[in-house]
Amino acid sequence: QVQLVESGGGLVQAGGSLRLSCAASGRTFSSYAMGWFRQAPGKEREFVAAISYSIGSTIYADSVKGRFTISRDNAKNTVYLQMRSLEPTDTAVYYCAAGGESYYPAGRTEGEYAYWGQGTQVTVSS
Repeated sequence: QVQLVESGGGLVQAGGSLRLSCAASGRTFSSYAMGWFRQAPGKEREFVAAISYSIGSTIYADSVKGRFTISRDNAKNTVYLQMRSLEPTDTAVYYCAAGGESYYPAGRTEGEYAYWGQGTQVTVSS
């Protein structure tokens, strides 16, 4: 059973920064792609960023490119999302997701991820 636990959310002013963490357990973390998605009130969940099982290959949504950085520490079974220059439009519940197939590249669609965390709230005030 794979478990994902997010942390690091909170309230921040526009222009500020936050770092989200997602701790994974239950299988060989380093063999799977990891992603971050978010869901704002009244909107569908959307892709934010993802990182392949091998460190170095990352993809981002256009809306966060240049402001957010995804990274992973395979020794700690943890994936991070460093968020800078936050905007009120970044306000959402942020979800960590783990790929279902080992050695599969990072993807942008929810269907490519088999496991999800419970989410952590990020609120950016103007």
